[in-house]
Amino acid sequence: MSNSPALARRLGTFDASLIGLGSMIGAGVFAAFTPAAAAAGSGLLVGLVVAAFVAFCNATSSAQLAAAYPTSGGTYIYGRERLGPWPGFLAGWGFVIGKTASAAAMAMTFAAYAAPQGWERPVAIAAVVILTAVNYHGVTRTAGLTRILVLAVLAALAIAIAATWGGSGPDFGNIVGEGLLAHGWYGILQSSGLLFFAFAGYARIATMGEEVREPRRTIPRAISIALGITIIIYVVIAVTLLAVLGPAGMADSPTPLADAVSAGSLAWAAPVVRIGAAVASLGALLALIAGLGRTSLAMAREHDLPHWLAAVHPKYKVPHHAELTLGVLICLVIAVADLRGAIGFSSFGVLLYYLVANIAAFTQPAEDRRYPKFLQVAGAAACVALVATLPPLSVGLGVLMFAVGGVFRLLRLRLRRQA
Repeated sequence: MSNSPALARRLGTFDASLIGLGSMIGAGVFAAFTPAAAAAGSGLLVGLVVAAFVAFCNATSSAQLAAAYPTSGGTYIYGRERLGPWPGFLAGWGFVIGKTASAAAMAMTFAAYAAPQGWERPVAIAAVVILTAVNYHGVTRTAGLTRILVLAVLAALAIAIAATWGGSGPDFGNIVGEGLLAHGWYGILQSSGLLFFAFAGYARIATMGEEVREPRRTIPRAISIALGITIIIYVVIAVTLLAVLGPAGMADSPTPLADAVSAGSLAWAAPVVRIGAAVASLGALLALIAGLGRTSLAMAREHDLPHWLAAVHPKYKVPHHAELTLGVLICLVIAVADLRGAIGFSSFGVLLYYLVANIAAFTQPAEDRRYPKFLQVAGAAACVALVATLPPLSVGLGVLMFAVGGVFRLLRLRLRRQA
């Protein structure tokens, strides 16, 4: 292990839970339901249950591992410690590439709601620059801003639900009209893989394990709280959207929640929902940048990424080189990429990340075990199944990027041996 300086432990259960909650709500409510409806129609409700179960299995593995290895890096560290350098590297690489694309998508989602037409990309880049600067100045500022953003999003969602149900009212025939299994189990599993993107925020809690007070107690508790609240919110939102818009209306709408409010008699609340979507995207982006910085720090400490990225700021105690570099990369993706497939690509990387987590947790000794082994077996099997049902383009790009990562590590190992 590198002698790089340690990060400061400043986060309690409340702030750690909010960081995970901000990541999940920002990504899921405003981004994942549309492609899930296109894949499964009303069956996305079944897909949501499957995704929630997979997330729960993965969360228990992450919590069990984080309690035993309370340092930055998440599954990258767990994979290295339990399985060896290569599985750890593949987990870390999957997290970094998947979440870099996800961060760019969140910035562009914010701009879609907040920017004048034609200014979406510059506004998205400006959001990344500003939030990278917030992260640069310390994790307590990150947690403080996340607290404000999450509370604002929850308020906007509450207004949206009240406006939807208080207007002409949802039609529950829209849910059962075509049948939950009309698109088959393949479509349901594909919707689960896409919706899993929305649950992945609890990983941010584990990646920040070096900055949490009493990590053996705080991390498992924060992951459980954040995931439980998120599941409840998603079920309410999914039922409401299906009842108001129907499966076809959800699949055709890039802003389904705002459209559901506009369809009712209380359409005045639609701008509030749009503001909430913008704020949610900022919350997700803020947490993504923080989590990406910590995983990159851990990989750089082990020389799986350039060691320059392992620097910790002497005053703010954050991985400033890693965060600045990632901020630049996210801006480059925003400037050049079409991110319509970002959810599928991100899900590919994150599902493989959790595959490594489940296998690593399965190997832990009895004294470190908090949950039964069957949860890790179920989680690993489900990760493989959901990866196999993702859109083919997402799978192809994911395989290509993992191949690039493997070649990159082989070259670095060869150069280190020759040095």
